[in-house]
Amino acid sequence: MQRIYLDANATTPVLPDVLRAMEPHWNVRFGNASAVHAFGRDARDAVDAARDQVAALIGGKPSEVTFTSGGTESDNLALFGILKPGDHLVVSAIEHDAVLHAADALEAAGIAVTRVLPDSEGVIQPEAIATAMLPNTRLVSVMLANNETGAIQPIAKIGKIAHKHDALLHTDAVQAAGKIPVHVDYLRCDLLSLSAHKMHAPQGVGALWVRKGVTLRPMLHGGTHERRRRAGTENVPGIVGFGAAAALASEWLASDGPQQLQQRRDRLQKALLALGDAAVNSGNAERVPNTLSIRFADVNAEELVIALDLQGLAMSGGSACQSGAIEPSHVLRAMGLNDEEAHTSVRFSLSRLTTDEEVERAVAITSAAVRRLRSL
Repeated sequence: MQRIYLDANATTPVLPDVLRAMEPHWNVRFGNASAVHAFGRDARDAVDAARDQVAALIGGKPSEVTFTSGGTESDNLALFGILKPGDHLVVSAIEHDAVLHAADALEAAGIAVTRVLPDSEGVIQPEAIATAMLPNTRLVSVMLANNETGAIQPIAKIGKIAHKHDALLHTDAVQAAGKIPVHVDYLRCDLLSLSAHKMHAPQGVGALWVRKGVTLRPMLHGGTHERRRRAGTENVPGIVGFGAAAALASEWLASDGPQQLQQRRDRLQKALLALGDAAVNSGNAERVPNTLSIRFADVNAEELVIALDLQGLAMSGGSACQSGAIEPSHVLRAMGLNDEEAHTSVRFSLSRLTTDEEVERAVAITSAAVRRLRSL
């Protein structure tokens, strides 16, 4: 069976060029980047080069990039590194659990938290953020693109509001970077989270961009790595892969790649809507070009995911981090969907490697499965 992978928002395969860039750093250029001898200097040069590549992808300075173990650590570092008891945090209700669960822990530690609901399209309105601001608001955290619906948030406008109230803005750009242009100055953000494995680099590496002048308390204590922001020996192969993937993403964004990807997503969307009794979640919002969250009336999402997997098509019922959850998606519920609508919603997320043929086969497989499940 030739399998089709349409779950790129969960993770992406490592590109051949990325793998080739990483390979020497496992057994030839394997030095510790903190060592002063030639092996260490070679590793440090590789890490610094990757830092340049990641910074270039988001329009930041290399010195502002801190490498982490992934998006979850970056989100946690942004929140725990800024806030202290007595501060107020504003977050959106559609954030990834890495932010929402961190907010819960901060609230238990004496930090006030306001959770802002989106509109029916899954978009956080700037006016809602303005209403939530308090005199002691220290940080606002709103993601750039939602991992379930793909809806893009008005971060630049939210950043303007945060700064007007002397607060900082953090944005989780894990699902946006490498799919749409991301520039930290345009976004008016102070902290921005990234994850390598969402852009065809390995799992287990990410970054937190921290604007110059922002003081961040470390979560890990040990050495002086990453300008004292993140102790621990750098994952040199992973960081090199992240840098290579960031450089490739910059080239892809400058080409017609995003337009081609959106055309494939839109063909999939149009064909699946033609089945009838179907609706796109955040269908009227601006979305990243690869993501389709769609619900089919009278079709249980879990049953559809299993049925499609048996036919060789991988997709998901929502966020990969929600797999196996009994409760409906917190994102869809925040948008106002009822339990039935949430439980009939699935997510298709394409990658740069998705082909036209795979889209056509996915349409055929999904159409047959939806009809069969409805007939039952």
